[in-house]
Amino acid sequence: MNSAKRIFIISGEASGDLHAANLVRELNLLNRKSTFVGWGGDRMKAEGVELKKHISELAFMGFVEVLMNIRTILSNIKLCKAQIIEFKPDFILLVDYPGFNLRIAKWAKSQGIKVIYYISPQIWAWKQSRVFQIRDNVDKMFCILPFEQDFYKKFGVQVEYCGHPLLDEINLFNQVEGNKILSIKPILAILPGSRKQEIERKLPLMIEASESFPDYEVYVACAPNLEMQFYDRFRKKNVHFIQNQTYQLLNSSTMAMVTSGTATLETALFQVPQVVCYKSSSVSYFIAKLLVKIKFISLVNLILNKEVVRELIQQNCSVENIVKELELIKLEGVKRDKMLNEYKELIYLLGEKGASMRVAQKIWSEFG
Repeated sequence: MNSAKRIFIISGEASGDLHAANLVRELNLLNRKSTFVGWGGDRMKAEGVELKKHISELAFMGFVEVLMNIRTILSNIKLCKAQIIEFKPDFILLVDYPGFNLRIAKWAKSQGIKVIYYISPQIWAWKQSRVFQIRDNVDKMFCILPFEQDFYKKFGVQVEYCGHPLLDEINLFNQVEGNKILSIKPILAILPGSRKQEIERKLPLMIEASESFPDYEVYVACAPNLEMQFYDRFRKKNVHFIQNQTYQLLNSSTMAMVTSGTATLETALFQVPQVVCYKSSSVSYFIAKLLVKIKFISLVNLILNKEVVRELIQQNCSVENIVKELELIKLEGVKRDKMLNEYKELIYLLGEKGASMRVAQKIWSEFG
């Protein structure tokens, strides 16, 4: 475990960058001789990863958007393979980002390179046939949702659940900072996502809905991977735009509008009642509707296997519906109290903090 290792790590989105950075930190604490090179964001770079490509160039959302950018994606895959060959890693560490990473996994396996996958693709939702690709090309899967371990074991995948890394991140925030955004009024948070396409579709609706709550201070959490100038077109009077302060915002908020994804879980862990908003292109949604095999889109509802937070999807994601749902959770009442109680069950199911540390220990014990 004390020998020097060369690790190529790939993350393609903001949430993956966060979890990859935390894992790299823990890996370095156990073995400071290792070298990390890869694709990711500013958080990974801050932990000492030499970036070959930044996530700001990588995130494409939806079937149509992927098709429109297919030449860029294929070019990126070719570039990544060349960089891996040049680096000669002892193993590669893939973090989420399945459309790209599963292709790299298959190729790496054919090259005799060990493959570790951290944060499972949501193949239990759609494209379940990918489970065989993972079984054949991934040496070890570390999943972060409790029900994923049982799913993978049914197919003979080498898998382990070590807890959810968000618990670590929030615990660290509470220990080191824990500060709040000062406001005389209660705060309504808007978390519109990290991809340009999803922000362009949903943020105008979310801001318009917020105008029905003049007694609230409205804050938009801007994605760390995007320039602040990108948000200029959405600016309105009395709406504040902040970057790299999402946890401070959630720590201060009374309620929130949240796009689907990791942010729904973060909002729940900060005990903030929320409405989930999702809207993609008509074609992407039609295709997804045919392929996706799950009842819910938010992690909160998926983990608890019931509707705890209201999901407003596609045509239901309207200003009128958002306002209606926010009215139900803005004050102490049945819906707000019930949601907060369900959050406690969610935290219990996710288990103890220390996920990143446990994954790092397992990696070094099995691949170090």
